[in-house]
Amino acid sequence: MLRAIRTVALIGTMAILLALVGTVAATAQSSNVVQVWKDPYCGCCVKWINQMKAAGFQIRVHNTNDLTEIKKMLGVPDQLRSCHTAKIGDYVIEGHVPIADVKRLLGQKPTVVGISVPGMPIGSPGMEVRTGETEPYEVATFDKNGATSVFAKHN
Repeated sequence: MLRAIRTVALIGTMAILLALVGTVAATAQSSNVVQVWKDPYCGCCVKWINQMKAAGFQIRVHNTNDLTEIKKMLGVPDQLRSCHTAKIGDYVIEGHVPIADVKRLLGQKPTVVGISVPGMPIGSPGMEVRTGETEPYEVATFDKNGATSVFAKHN
């Protein structure tokens, strides 16, 4: 009888450990999945997506003709909008944000809604040109009230 109780206890403990490992693995996996909303015909968005894939992110693309509604729903301030919108974990990534800045955001976990590269600056990820020309741009954070601050400066 005692042996049966120990076996049941051991099986129960193993089940709990397996569930915990599954939860941790699912959390780690989901933090690497990026949901991207973009216009179905946008080439620069595809270039940014390909760079994110090359950096190890898993991408789920949602082609839509109504990006304004997505941006509004995710809390992207009007002045920070760009061509595509992404979500990774709890964070919104708006526009052509460099991968290093996405990784820094995920590593530092600041209390913000997300980060953005407003507009489509030449030389930002996905906006590279053959001549190698670039223009300076900033990555901004934004919170639920629309307050912004500089997260990074490039070029």
